[in-house]
Amino acid sequence: MFQATAYSGDKTNDYKQLLKQATALFEDENDEIANLSNASALLNQFLNDVNWVGFYIWKDDELILGPFQGLPACIRIGYGKGVCGTAVKEGRTQRVADVLAYPGHIACDSASRSEIVIPLYAGNTIYGVLDIDSPSTNRFDETDQIHLEKFAKELEEFLK
Repeated sequence: MFQATAYSGDKTNDYKQLLKQATALFEDENDEIANLSNASALLNQFLNDVNWVGFYIWKDDELILGPFQGLPACIRIGYGKGVCGTAVKEGRTQRVADVLAYPGHIACDSASRSEIVIPLYAGNTIYGVLDIDSPSTNRFDETDQIHLEKFAKELEEFLK
């Protein structure tokens, strides 16, 4: 059975522990929705100062809301639109310190002030994005980005 571990206070070591916990959750399950659901719950539990953690899945040339933790969210996001659509278009992580200063930001939750979005791939094909919002500006730093990208890579191993 999965057992969450307490935080050590060392951000890098805590992220390493998170990755071990994620691997334990995903390794015996091949259902994508189950893995995405557990991934969003695990990240929501692990990360402090966040108000939304979830996934958008690429279908029919747009992002469709997938499993998440937080308030109800935008259901569809177009290619190149907002932070999520831009992550798909550019094929790289988008780390936004202040969403109010981001041109074209889509405000699903008016309390959000910063955001990180990581593209997910199944093989070489876009699968969707991991989207995390915070009510604080400048919430996500380079350490968060590096380790959340590793988390996303681990999750990709279980996507079809």
